[in-house]
Amino acid sequence: MNPAYASEVTKSGVTLKAVTATYPVSDRAFVGPGSDAINANCVTCHSIGMVLLQPPLSKQAWADEVTKMRKAYGAPVAEADVPAIVDYLAALKPGR
Repeated sequence: MNPAYASEVTKSGVTLKAVTATYPVSDRAFVGPGSDAINANCVTCHSIGMVLLQPPLSKQAWADEVTKMRKAYGAPVAEADVPAIVDYLAALKPGR
């Protein structure tokens, strides 16, 4: 934890406590056309195994998932990388 930040903040009777998260380290990477974008953006938070366990989805459903990661969860995915990520996922785990 960064000592410059408080580990606990209370306001209006609500206390928020800071937590830390440790993400697994892996030397695995996606390969092939478009893999640079998914490796640079997605495996920061998701393991390759986790991605591979996802159900097959249509290209539009993959686009919706990437949008959800960016908008709802604040994933730092560059807008310019979204098409390559969606194309890669749609080719890797195609749905109807």
